[in-house]
Amino acid sequence: MGKIIECVPNFSEGRNKEVIDAIAQAIASVEGCSLLDVDPGMSTNRTVYTFVGSPESVVEGALNGARCAMQLIDMTRHHGEHKRLGALDVCPFIPVQGATMDDCVQCAKMFGERAALELGIPVYLYGYASNKDYRKTVPQIRAGEYEGLSEKIKKEEWKPDYGPVEFLPTWGATIAGARKFLIAYNINILGTKEQAHRLALNLRAQGRGPDQPGRLAEVQGMGWYLDEANLAQVSLNLLDYHQTNIHTAFEECVKDAKDLKLAVCGSQIVGLVPLGAMLLAADHFIENENLFILCEDQKIRLVIERLGLSSVTPFDPKTRIIEYLVDSTEDGPLVSLPLRQFIYSLGSRSSAPGGGSASAAMAAMGVALATMVGWLSYGNKKFESLDSQMRCLIPPLRQAMLDFIPMIDADTKAFSGFMEAKKLPKGTPEEEKVREKALQDGLRNAVQVPLLVIRTATKVWNPMVELAKVGNVNSKSDLQVGARSLETAVWGAFYNVKINLNDITDETFTKQVLEEAHSSLETAQEKCKEILNILDKRKS
Repeated sequence: MGKIIECVPNFSEGRNKEVIDAIAQAIASVEGCSLLDVDPGMSTNRTVYTFVGSPESVVEGALNGARCAMQLIDMTRHHGEHKRLGALDVCPFIPVQGATMDDCVQCAKMFGERAALELGIPVYLYGYASNKDYRKTVPQIRAGEYEGLSEKIKKEEWKPDYGPVEFLPTWGATIAGARKFLIAYNINILGTKEQAHRLALNLRAQGRGPDQPGRLAEVQGMGWYLDEANLAQVSLNLLDYHQTNIHTAFEECVKDAKDLKLAVCGSQIVGLVPLGAMLLAADHFIENENLFILCEDQKIRLVIERLGLSSVTPFDPKTRIIEYLVDSTEDGPLVSLPLRQFIYSLGSRSSAPGGGSASAAMAAMGVALATMVGWLSYGNKKFESLDSQMRCLIPPLRQAMLDFIPMIDADTKAFSGFMEAKKLPKGTPEEEKVREKALQDGLRNAVQVPLLVIRTATKVWNPMVELAKVGNVNSKSDLQVGARSLETAVWGAFYNVKINLNDITDETFTKQVLEEAHSSLETAQEKCKEILNILDKRKS
C-alpha cells in the first residue's frame, strides 16, 4: 500500500466564493491530490480544505493553495469569529494509511522550507513537527493573533522556523505541523456567544487557566455565534478522539447546558471525521440503550440522529467520513466482480484465482447463510423468546462473514507474490540465494491466507451448533447448506495449506502448521456432522 497523508489547510476566507473556489482548484489541479472536502464558514470567515495524497503530492497541493491565496487574500481586511494568524493560517499533515507521524513531520518541514523560499512567508512548526515546548500548540503560536504579530515576530523566542523575521501585513504567518486526526466539532446552543464560551471553558482541557482546568482531555474550545444559523456554538477541537470522542463531548456539554437552562439542538462536524470516531459513538449509544445494531450504515445513522449532526448542514456519510472517500479502502478486484465474472475467472486458463479464493468465497457464503437464519429467528413475535440468544449468536457469525470476504482477494494476491518470486534471476550464487529466500517467503505467505480461513471457521462452529438447536426451523435447509459449505471451505483451505507446505524447507514451521490444520479439519467434520444431526431431528 502506498503512503496516504491527509492535509487540512485552513485559509482565512469564508465569504468570497470566487476566492474559495480558486484555492480549491489550485489544490485539486496538483497530480496525485484528491480534494475531499471544502467547508467555508461565513461567520468565521474561514474555509477548511481537506485533501489526501502521497507525501510529495500533499506538500505540492498545500503550496499551490498558498500560491493562490497570496494573490487573492489580504489579511489587512480580514475579520471573522475564528482566531487567525495568517492567510493560510494552519496547515497540518496527518497520517491516514501506510504513513507514519515521521512522514508527516517531514511533510511539514518540507512545506515550511519551500513556502519560505518560494513565497517568502514566515512559517512556524507545531505539533509533532516542533521541538519547542513553549510553541508546540496552535493556541500558543497564535496568541496575540494577526494583530499582535508585528511585535511578536521581532522577539528572539518567536523567530519563525522558516522564512523572514518580519511582519508581512497582507499575509501574516503560517503554522504548519504534524498531528493526529483532529475532529472540528461544534455543539449548537440556543443562547448567546458568552454562554457558549462559558460551556467551552468548562470542557476544554485548558479550562479557565492552571487553577481551573477543564474536564475533557485533548480538547481545545471556545464559544462563538453563528449568524447564518442564528444560534451559538461551543466550538471544540478534539485532538485525540480515542481520549475524548464526539459523544463524550456532546453529552458533557448537554449536562452543563441543563445547569444553565440552555437548550442544545444538535451538533456539527466541520470537515471530515474518521470512521473509528463514528463507530465509537455508535457503540456507546448501543451499549447504553441496550440496542442490537450490527450493520455499519445503521450505526452511522444512529450517531447522526443522536448527535443531531444534520442540524446545521446535512451530514452525508459518503462525503464526510474519510475512509469512505479514500480509494484504497475499496474492495479487492475479485470481490468487486459480478458473481458471473468471478465464476468465469475461476474457470479460465489461469492458476489464479484458484482453490484458495474459492474456499474463502464458500466460507463467506456458508457463514452468510447461518447469519441469515439468525436474523430470521430474531425480531419475530413467533420467536420472541429467542431474541436474547440471537443477540449473542448473530454477531460472531456476521463478523466471520465480513472477515472471509477480503480473504478471497488475499489468497490470489499471496499466490501472485510466489509467482513473482519464480521470475527472479538465478544466474549467480547471490541471485540464487535471493530468489530462494523470496520463494520461501512467498510460500509462507501463500500458506497464511488458507490457514486464516481455517482459523476463522473454527471460531464459528459453536455458534452454528447453538443456532441449529434453537433457530427458525423453517430455515433449517439454509443452515444445512451453510454448514456443508463451511466444511467444504475448510477442506479446500486444508488442501491449499498442504500443497504449499510441500516445498517449505522449515520443518518446524511445516509441522506446526500441519498439526493445526489437521486439528481444525477434524473439528470442522465433527461440528458439521453435529449440526446436520441436530437439524435432521428437528421438527419444530
